[in-house]
Amino acid sequence: MVYRPPSEAGSLLIQATIGCPHNKCAFCAMYKGVKFRVRSVDEIKENLAEAWSQYGRYVRTIFFPDGNSVCMRTEKLAEIFSYASKIFGSLERITIYGGAKFVRLKRPEDFVALKEAGLRRIHMGMESGDDVTLEKMKKGVTAEQVIEAGQRVVAAGIELSEYYMVGLGGVERSEEHALESARALSAINPTFIRLRTTVPVPGSELAQWFDKGEWALPSPHQALSEIRLLIENLDCDSLIVSDHNSNFWDISGKLPGDREEILAQIANALELDESNFRPYWAVRL
Repeated sequence: MVYRPPSEAGSLLIQATIGCPHNKCAFCAMYKGVKFRVRSVDEIKENLAEAWSQYGRYVRTIFFPDGNSVCMRTEKLAEIFSYASKIFGSLERITIYGGAKFVRLKRPEDFVALKEAGLRRIHMGMESGDDVTLEKMKKGVTAEQVIEAGQRVVAAGIELSEYYMVGLGGVERSEEHALESARALSAINPTFIRLRTTVPVPGSELAQWFDKGEWALPSPHQALSEIRLLIENLDCDSLIVSDHNSNFWDISGKLPGDREEILAQIANALELDESNFRPYWAVRL
């Protein structure tokens, strides 16, 4: 199984890595049973050349999975990015996944070099800016490290998609999760803030906690109220995007100008009875 963000649906997918080098997040079941490895530059170039022979003139964007491909050595990433940019004449964007834990391992000048080689966007799963939630979910980073990593990408002029997992703090820490995440995202000022509503995915540790009653899933109204608190406290120039079917409502707009419109969207959703929203188990992941 190859995973990619919804915004990369039209992208050519060429795996740079297999699996995830962290692979410990309590909410995730994506790469379980997969041993992480980095593919060779020659392998990747061979795949790129084959893709060019089949789809060359149609390729506008390329996404290099799997999880945290940013962990590859900078010179190797730059080589495959430069090669892709050279052979695909209509290429507009190269994108990768990069968690804060691995982004922090690169120097600021590494990201400058990657941008020069063609990297235009990094998808970073912040998930939360609340240290208690981050620790419980085994993200392997603190909020300050998340901020440091995000700022490093932004400073290099690379677009940054930060992911906020609505409800990840459960019912118990919903307020702290929203407020601390707003603080972290405001400090980073990412290009995009992408909302993902937490779902207990079968096979994940979080699903086990949920089944045992050790973690409470927020209701639709609680989740929407959490998003409202997040939006009210964000101080950044970011595009809010709800591009995933896990979300209860399409909440979108550009901050800060669209804040009141976004809050009005949430108010409209909160007027609906909770029976109108999808059940947690109906999400296709």
